[in-house]
Amino acid sequence: MDVRAQGLQAWIDRLNQSELPALASVVKDIQRLAEHQHASVQQLADVLLRDASLTSKVLRVGNSSYYNPSQETIKTISRAIVMIGFDNVRLISLSVTLIDSLLEKAPREQLLELLARSFHAAVQARNIAGYVLSRHEEEVFIAALLYHVGELAFWGCGGEQADELAVQLKQPGIKPEEVVQAILGTSFRQLTLGLVKSWNLGELTSLAHSQAVSNDPAARAVALGVRISEAALDGWECEKMQALTSAVAEFTGVTEADALQQILASADEAVTVATTFGASRLGRLIPSTDPEQIRLQQAERQAALLQPDLLLMQQSLQDLGLMASGGGDASLILETLLKGLHRGVGLERVMVAVLADQQTRFKVRCAVGEGAEAWLQNFALPVDQPEQPHIFSYALRHRQSLWMGVPASYNLADLVTQPLRQWLGNGMFFIAPLMAGAREIGVLYGDCRLSGRALKHEQFIAFQRFTQLTGRCMEALSKRSAG
Repeated sequence: MDVRAQGLQAWIDRLNQSELPALASVVKDIQRLAEHQHASVQQLADVLLRDASLTSKVLRVGNSSYYNPSQETIKTISRAIVMIGFDNVRLISLSVTLIDSLLEKAPREQLLELLARSFHAAVQARNIAGYVLSRHEEEVFIAALLYHVGELAFWGCGGEQADELAVQLKQPGIKPEEVVQAILGTSFRQLTLGLVKSWNLGELTSLAHSQAVSNDPAARAVALGVRISEAALDGWECEKMQALTSAVAEFTGVTEADALQQILASADEAVTVATTFGASRLGRLIPSTDPEQIRLQQAERQAALLQPDLLLMQQSLQDLGLMASGGGDASLILETLLKGLHRGVGLERVMVAVLADQQTRFKVRCAVGEGAEAWLQNFALPVDQPEQPHIFSYALRHRQSLWMGVPASYNLADLVTQPLRQWLGNGMFFIAPLMAGAREIGVLYGDCRLSGRALKHEQFIAFQRFTQLTGRCMEALSKRSAG
C-alpha cells in the first residue's frame, strides 16, 4: 500500500523523490540551459547523453519527416541540434521524457485522455503563436504541454488516491474541485504551479495560469491552445469553439474561416506529433476532423461516461417496488424505469414503445440516450403485417424477454427488419414485453449501440427485473383507476 500524501508540499516531495525523480532532474537540467543565452550545443548534448534511451528517442523524433523533411539522416545529438535547432531538440527532449515517465506503468484512461489533450493544446498554441511571435514558439509548445502537469503527474503516480478520485468523480452531482481538494489536500492548479516552480519550468507556464494572460501574447497563445483542446471534446461545431475561433481570428489577424481551417489543421497535426513522439495511442483520443470519425469519437466519449451505478439501480428497483404496492402515476413509473436502466444498469439508449392508434402501431412514449429525440418525434412502427413480422410484436405476443444478437436468439434475427434497423442500427439489444396484468401495453428496448460495447449477462438479468416490476406497477395503477 502506498503512503497517502496530503497537501501541496507532500505531493511535490513524493513526485520528486519517489515517483518521478528522473523526469524532474532531466527537466530541470534542460530548462536551466534554456536560460543561458550562450548555452552550447555540447552542454545540451551532455545532458541528453546521460540517458541512452532518451538520446535514441530524441534522434528517432529528430529523424522523423515532421522535424526533418530533408530526410538527411541525423546520427548524433550535436548534429540534431545543428539540423533542427537547439530549441526544437529541447522541446523534443522534454516531451519525450514526460511521455516516457508517465506511460511506462500501465497508464489509466484519465492520464491518456489528459496527455492527448495536452499534446493537442501544445500544437494549437504553437501554431497560433506562429502568427504573432517571431520566436519562442517552442516555449509556447512546452508551456501548453505542461499546463496540466500537476494533474498529469497525479494520474500517473497517484496510486490508491488516484483510484479513489476516479471512483468519486463518477458520482452524479459532485463538484470535481471539492473532491480533488478533499483527496489530495490541494488543487490540481496548485500542484501544477508547485511543480512548475520546483522543476524550474519557466515563467510562461505560470503566466498562462495567471489572470494577466491578456497582456502577454505568448501566454495568450497558450491559453487559447488549452481552451481549444478542451472545447474540441464537445465537437468542432459547439458554441465554445465558435467563440474561440473568433478569438483566434482576432488575435492572429486572419478571417474566421481561415482561423477555423488553422485550428482543424492543427488537430490533425497533433495526431502526427503524438505518433512522432512515440505516443501513437494518444492519437485516437485527439478529436478527429473527419466527419465520420467525429461521430464515432463523440459516441465513444458519451459512452465512456456511462458506467453502471449499482446504488442507483438498487434505489430505482426499490422505488418501483414501492409504487407496485401503491402510489405513483404512469409518468413517474416510466421515469424511474428509464433512469434505473440508463444510469443504473448502464444501458446507453432505452425506449418504451407503446401500442397506439387503436393498437395499430407502436409509438415511443419515452426514451433516453443519444438520438432519443428523433425516436420521440418520428418513430412509428405498424403492429405486425402478415408479410413482415417483426421483433417488437413477437416479444409482446410471446410474452418473452429477448437478448438479440447472441446465439440463443439467432433464429429470430430475421424479425429485426430493415425499417427497424434504420431506427435502431445494427448489433445487440434487449427487448421485453410491458404488460399491465393481462393487458398489453407495449415493449421495453435497451442497447449499448453508441459505443458498440457488448451487453452483459448481469445487465440482461437487471433488464428483466425492471420489466417485471414495471408490469406490477402498471397493473396496480390500472386497478386503482378501475377502482
